[in-house]
Formats: sequence, structure tokens, C-alpha cells
Amino acid sequence: MDPSVVPLGRPRAERADAARNREQLLATARAMVAELGVEKVTMDGLAERAGLGKGTVYRRFGTRAGIFHALLDDAECAFQQRTLSGPPPLGPGADPVERLIAYGRARTAYLTAHHAVARAALDRNRAVPAGAAATFTHQHIRMLLKQSLSTVDDLDSLTIQLTSALEGPLLIFLAMPGSDTAPLPDTAPLGDSWQVIVERICRD
Repeated sequence: MDPSVVPLGRPRAERADAARNREQLLATARAMVAELGVEKVTMDGLAERAGLGKGTVYRRFGTRAGIFHALLDDAECAFQQRTLSGPPPLGPGADPVERLIAYGRARTAYLTAHHAVARAALDRNRAVPAGAAATFTHQHIRMLLKQSLSTVDDLDSLTIQLTSALEGPLLIFLAMPGSDTAPLPDTAPLGDSWQVIVERICRD
């Protein structure tokens, strides 16, 4: 069975009015990021544009970084749902090796596309965490490897190594000084490299 969605921090239950405010704030924040860039999004600006009180925004997000953490959480949940129940080959129904290849390509594209939001969600005084998203990747890769390989000496170690290969480079990139302005990698070669690794492990 596919692993469950691993949220980054979304509350499990909310009052109806709180849920409406949350969706309104997230939609407004997404529009501001797309229009202005993450550097121009502020707590006060978000409250004004959403037509909600500043207290509502501060209670919801706590800090400016909290805005981007919530956006990342929302996007991560959507990505996980695509993986668990979307169309193949990313979703169920495809050969497990094809799903593993598709997951690596989709995950690389997702991480790159959300690079700016991920950086804005970080507490610059702390190390970059692996977080719950990497836990989902670990669970999903392990499941597909188990389906793909008839025998393997150490499934857990292999899963850890592949998870690190997929999630690790972007985490390192996020932690590098000056990476706010560094060009983002082209995801196609990264996806091709991931496919080579998976095919060598599962089909050779």
C-alpha cells in the first residue's frame, strides 16, 4: 500500500472560518509571490491585500517565514496526493521502476520550482532540515524498491542513499551563501541522471 501523505505542519482540523481565512491568505500569498517575488511579500502587505486584519495574519503564520512554510506545506501536500492517487506513471498503475523514475523527475522539478519559497521558509539561524517531505520520499522510494527488486542485501541503506541523492543536492544548494541569486539547475539532466541510477539498480 502506498504511504500516507506526510504533512509539513498543517493543522489536522480547523473551524470553518479559520479554514476560509487560511485558504484566502494562501491564495493571496501565492499571487503576491508570482507577481512580486518572495522578497516583496510581508505580513502587513499580505493582510492588506487579503482584506484581513493584521492580527489574523500574525496568529496564522507567526512570522514572515511562516507564510512561506505554509505555502510549501500546501504545495507539498498537493505533490504527495499526485504521487499517491494521480495518473501513472507518477501515480499508481505503472510498473514500479517506471514509477520510481517518474517520481525522481517530478520531485526534482518540484524542488527546483519551489526553491525561492523554500529558502524564504528557512530560519537563517538554523541548519537546513530534511523535514517530513524527505520522510515521504524515503517511504515512497522504499516501497517501489521493494516491489522492483527480487533480492537486495540491505533495502534500508539503499533507500537512504537514493533519498539523499534526490533530496540532498537541493538542501545543500539552499544552504549555500549567495544561492538566492544563483541560477537554478536545469531539471532535465538531473532527471536523466536519476533514471540512469534507478535503471542500473533495478534492471541490470
